[in-house]
Amino acid sequence: MAEPAPARAEKVDGVWTFRGKRLFPFQARAAQAILDGKSVVVAAPTGAGKTLVADVAIAEALADGRRIVYTSPIKALSNQKYRDFRAAYGDERVGIMTGDVTIQGEAPLLIMTTEIFRNTIFESPERLAAVDFVVFDEVHYLDDLERGTVWEESILYAPPHVRIVALSATVPNVKELAAWIEEVRGTAVEVVTETERPVPLVHKVWVPLKGPRGVDEVRKAEEAEAWSRRGRQPRVRSRRDRRPEDDALLAAPRELLAYLRDRDLLPALYFVFSRRECEALARAHAGMDLLDDATRERLLALFDDLAARYQVADNPSVRELRRLCSRGVLFHHAGMLPIDKEIVERLFTTGEVRLLFATETFALGVNMPARTVCFHALRKFDGVEVVPLSVRDYGQMAGRAGRQGLDKVGHVFAVLDARNVGWRDLERLHHGTAEPVRSRFNLDYATILNLYDRIGDRVADAWRRSFARFHAGWGRKKPEGSLPGAVSAAGRAIQARLEVLEEHRYLDGRGLTRKGRMTARISGYEIACAEAYESGFLARCDAVEVVMLFAALVYSARPSDEADPPTRSTRGFQAVRERLDRFRSDERRAGIVDPIRGIDPLIFGIAQAWAEGESFAVLESTGNLAAGDLVRTFRMTIQLLRQVFHAIPRGDPVQETLREAVDRIDRDVVDAKRQLELG
Repeated sequence: MAEPAPARAEKVDGVWTFRGKRLFPFQARAAQAILDGKSVVVAAPTGAGKTLVADVAIAEALADGRRIVYTSPIKALSNQKYRDFRAAYGDERVGIMTGDVTIQGEAPLLIMTTEIFRNTIFESPERLAAVDFVVFDEVHYLDDLERGTVWEESILYAPPHVRIVALSATVPNVKELAAWIEEVRGTAVEVVTETERPVPLVHKVWVPLKGPRGVDEVRKAEEAEAWSRRGRQPRVRSRRDRRPEDDALLAAPRELLAYLRDRDLLPALYFVFSRRECEALARAHAGMDLLDDATRERLLALFDDLAARYQVADNPSVRELRRLCSRGVLFHHAGMLPIDKEIVERLFTTGEVRLLFATETFALGVNMPARTVCFHALRKFDGVEVVPLSVRDYGQMAGRAGRQGLDKVGHVFAVLDARNVGWRDLERLHHGTAEPVRSRFNLDYATILNLYDRIGDRVADAWRRSFARFHAGWGRKKPEGSLPGAVSAAGRAIQARLEVLEEHRYLDGRGLTRKGRMTARISGYEIACAEAYESGFLARCDAVEVVMLFAALVYSARPSDEADPPTRSTRGFQAVRERLDRFRSDERRAGIVDPIRGIDPLIFGIAQAWAEGESFAVLESTGNLAAGDLVRTFRMTIQLLRQVFHAIPRGDPVQETLREAVDRIDRDVVDAKRQLELG
């Protein structure tokens, strides 16, 4: 017997309701737009309830017997949505495709990472024929430096019949974004904005040794300090000198957390921009013992149930998390094993974990609010240097404070390091305007090849439809010719890539070559994979060597990473390395500023050991690479192996080598499908 269609949003006597709940005005406006056949862009603060708009679209599509795709910026969020949607709509209606795992890929409600959706547009557009909507959750990720172009390409090239439901944090140029979508897709787009939160926030600064202060109080203290220093000679200090403010800053977290405990302001989410500090702070504050006996018993019972379900109760990392959990404290960061992170997330949603130390990735989670949010610092390392937090990042994290139906207000505290942060920085974060969304349009080689196959040399004009081009002319009364040579420059960049592709025989006068057609079916590291195949390397090597190569393509080393070298010779990799070096050299000569990545040999030894059947515990002892980074690397390796498997000719013996390579590494903690099924 088929499951009943989910209840749709409806308007009765002028009041919009959905699943028995009255909608907020902005939700009602979005629901009306969806029912009117429009696309919609919703911008609202974190915690305001914008994800309910996606639920309205889902109910509409499923009730009409159609399909809907839900995309998100990170796999962890995709996995969480998969669990939530299965509970809401039934197992048979929900599927997931993340590259790591595919379950029920033809389900009417299909969760995808944005990369997989973009790839489907080019590789199998027929699979989207019955899709009514695509939901872009966290669409402001369009300006993510590394991955933002995927969102832009997905909006540009999705089939014309698919309507867009874009959900964003509060950004100042949401109307501009919607106008661009309307222009490039030729469809009406409703803009729905909300600036108020259901639970308002109170922002405070924690001044070491002095307690909570407002921005005005910090400003007055700074001005008084500056006045008192006038005319005094600054004291010259040695780097080894210990300053009183250093000790005060070290003591600040314990002071702040004791303050929260004593004033019933827990649970608290404490953001730390360092994995190592995140764990260290959790261990240092586990002695606070924030649970009563009854709560401890409930929390540990749930912990033990999850650990048993995931079959990880004996893992050292899980045993440590259990010890911390018994005190009401946990930590969460991207370097943890995925199962460990999932256990922490599920425990935190109960509301009974009193204190969670987390890095900023936790802010992307859903249904994980706290009464209070704390910031250990207001500056973070961006991969190149330590920079101030953006207003948007601060707002996304601070927005986790305040639980609807439980708190009248949410509390936000930031530990003040007066050496690096002043009152103007605080004023900007508390009251400043969030940074606008900017285009990161930068077509990769696979996308260029796919577009060339469709429209030939006109691919060089693809930039004219981009959000970057649209932004250059937004709100300006200028003729098209006045656009800051920007269009022609972008066109030249695409043209340069086309010339390099032709030089390396991906294209010829008749279109895509065999090599080019294969490359067009691989997204990410496509040139390296194509060169490895064309060079004959994949045909000569065994499954272990294939794993070593592909892992070295996807691995991105952190500055402090160390690992044992492989026991196998890696001389056979030299031919691939030389091909990639030639390609990169030709890119530079053509003026391409972001050439393809090469091979990172640091991962060779660990990849070899895992492919040869070594245990994960031994892997962790062969270097200092974080467990979560290793799992992510192997899952990305599996995704790439599968892409190449489907890209090369069917029946090629290399396919069997690739299949064996996947089987060798898709096991134990790396097995994403097993994790989803166990959960």
